[in-house]
Amino acid sequence: MTLRHILVIINRVKLKTSKEFTMSINIGIAEGKRVETAKGLSHLLADSYTLYLKTHNYHWNVTGPMFTTLHEMFETHYNDLALAVDEIAERIRILGVRAPGTYKEFAELSNIKEDDTVPSANQMIQNLLSGHEQVVNTAKNLLPILDGGNDEGTLSLLSARIEYHEKTAWMLRSLLE
Repeated sequence: MTLRHILVIINRVKLKTSKEFTMSINIGIAEGKRVETAKGLSHLLADSYTLYLKTHNYHWNVTGPMFTTLHEMFETHYNDLALAVDEIAERIRILGVRAPGTYKEFAELSNIKEDDTVPSANQMIQNLLSGHEQVVNTAKNLLPILDGGNDEGTLSLLSARIEYHEKTAWMLRSLLE
């Protein structure tokens, strides 16, 4: 590598601290729009992660006549949510923003609250239904931010998340009817 190449690279890198650096991001989305979108995605990540934890907890602690059905369904759901959480966090990073990743951050950002006790199987279903509906609303609240922002990647992610959570909410609602 020539000195010229090294200087070009150095000019592209802005030193923040001795351990961190940021390179410019040129993906066709304005910086302000990227940051605003990432902030909204951080709420979606927190809601999704809290719902993941709640679902996993219910998988472990469900009891009653529907045990096998609910135990298996909750396992499918928490596995789906684990993949979704990773996709959302990676999208935040793609936009050039640090993804939240602590319980404290998730508790502050999430609209979904943890349980104080172990609910009945029917209450678990109701709580998860409410959680999935909340994730749908959190995702839909991001859509206006994307208008004219040239961010098809986030739009695609949100569409997939909305579709999944609407369908899951319908299935949970059907168990309660």
